[in-house]
Amino acid sequence: MDLATIIGMLGAIILVAIAISLGASPIIFVNPIGLIIVVGGSSMIVLSQMSFAEVRLAAKAVVRAFKSTLPDMMSTIDEMLEVSKMARKSGLLALENHEASSTFLARGLQMLADGYSPDMLKEVLDKERLMTLDRNRAGARAFSLLTDVSPAMGMVGTLIGLVDMLANMDDPSKIGPAMAVALLTTLYGVLIAQIIANPIAEKLELRTQQQERLQALWTDALMAIQQGRNPRVVEQVLLTYLPQEQREKRQEDLAAQEAGQAPGTA
Repeated sequence: MDLATIIGMLGAIILVAIAISLGASPIIFVNPIGLIIVVGGSSMIVLSQMSFAEVRLAAKAVVRAFKSTLPDMMSTIDEMLEVSKMARKSGLLALENHEASSTFLARGLQMLADGYSPDMLKEVLDKERLMTLDRNRAGARAFSLLTDVSPAMGMVGTLIGLVDMLANMDDPSKIGPAMAVALLTTLYGVLIAQIIANPIAEKLELRTQQQERLQALWTDALMAIQQGRNPRVVEQVLLTYLPQEQREKRQEDLAAQEAGQAPGTA
């Protein structure tokens, strides 16, 4: 579970709710007409710009914003070093028995065991990476569109409310409700865009970037293993995926191990 996403979104909602409750009655911020214009109108516009397949991807993608199933980079490097040592000791055929941490890696290991050529291996893995990237971004597209559309629909509601208000200037009892629609639709549009849609869209893009880096790492590792490179060489290649601070810490631990000391005590 991604606590940052949950805390951030809930925190924003709670702060807005507190601000509303400290003023007048919260019920005055509920306007069915405004909600229909913003929520209903935004949903229909987003739907008109997408296919039903993309809508289904978007529905599934929401889970990825709140829960990451991706392994961290350090544990991935450790796993690939284990695979490299296994291949060096027992041959590529032994890799099909390894319980991979992802379907992408499992497919790559099976291809190694099946004896795919280096060119074919890279071509298939690169294609898989690109298709995964496209699917992930298609799922996130709905929330990017909603970020743009909902404030615009809020402005539409504002204009409708203003026109209604101006058309009923001779009836003071109708001015208040019309002004409420005008102001609240703008509020609804901004809240939906900035508290819900945009955070989800940005978090999904972050997930996509993380998955892309992991798949690139797996590809580099599998190619190096297929070429029969020494596990230490494989490790040095994979360490380039770590930030400089983590890379230096890893190098210190390796140096400590070689010196016969416990990791992290050098």
